Amino acid sequence: MASAATVWDGRRPEQSWLSRKLDDRRVLAALFMLPVAALLLTFLSYPLGLGVWLGFTDTRIGRDGIWIGLENYTYLFEDPVFWLSVFNTIVYTVLATILKFGLGLWLALLLNHHLPFKSLIRAIVLLPWIVPTVLSAIAFWWIYDPQFSIISYVLRGIGIIDTNIDFLGEPWNARLSLIAANVWRGIPFVAISLLAGLQTISPSLYEAAMIDGATAWERFVHVTVPMLMPILAVVLTFSVLFTFTDFQLVYAITRGGPNNATHLMATLAFQRAIPGGYLGEGAAIAVAMIPFLVASTIFSYVALARRKWQQGGSDD
Repeated sequence: MASAATVWDGRRPEQSWLSRKLDDRRVLAALFMLPVAALLLTFLSYPLGLGVWLGFTDTRIGRDGIWIGLENYTYLFEDPVFWLSVFNTIVYTVLATILKFGLGLWLALLLNHHLPFKSLIRAIVLLPWIVPTVLSAIAFWWIYDPQFSIISYVLRGIGIIDTNIDFLGEPWNARLSLIAANVWRGIPFVAISLLAGLQTISPSLYEAAMIDGATAWERFVHVTVPMLMPILAVVLTFSVLFTFTDFQLVYAITRGGPNNATHLMATLAFQRAIPGGYLGEGAAIAVAMIPFLVASTIFSYVALARRKWQQGGSDD
């Protein structure tokens, strides 16, 4: 006797709860992000949380601390060395960022043209960024040496000065010397990043502007700058973050001297926490840097949200 044929009723088999969840894009996205979130929580959130906690304690090296509330911050508020480090950090960040962006944009515009050995030149431009920071610091330490400085030697040879310049012995000389070293290291990052942005701009935009009679300056202002604005925002944010938190270059060249004149917030935090042994106070100085860094990040987010910059238009 033949069995009756099975008739399909057109309904799909009922899925299990797990299958339904895995079909949800939001659930899949959360699952894929979970490993990254775990890594960030372990290696970023925990150290940050521990630093914030230490800022509210009197922890010292070799001794557990107790909760003291805002005493560290109250002490820092009355500490002239801390406020000097805040001043130095702001001056260092503002001047270095302006110079790096001006020179980096100029270099990017040059490298965007057809030049002989263009690839080799771009590789050479990256060298200051590739060289380890400590090696760069040692080189600049010799360049700024009060007796054997090549800068003083050249200036004395052409008769501009009579005695060697004390680059690292005078407060403002030391600050400007550190800014020059930071600019030398930071220009390649800005130049190569902006060069990548320049190469994404369609040549047809410049051709249309030339047909309309726009000068080179007008093409730069009305085509190049608006199209580069999203990448400018990102590069500016990273440049500010890198400069504001700079430690190696400053500590290797001056260690905060002379007489604390070149201490940045990062170097002062290290000085108080590790050589000084006051971990709680050093952590409080480091935590005081967070508002500045958050402000830079918010600027980047707001700038990137303005997507119409990519088309050279204005926002609604």
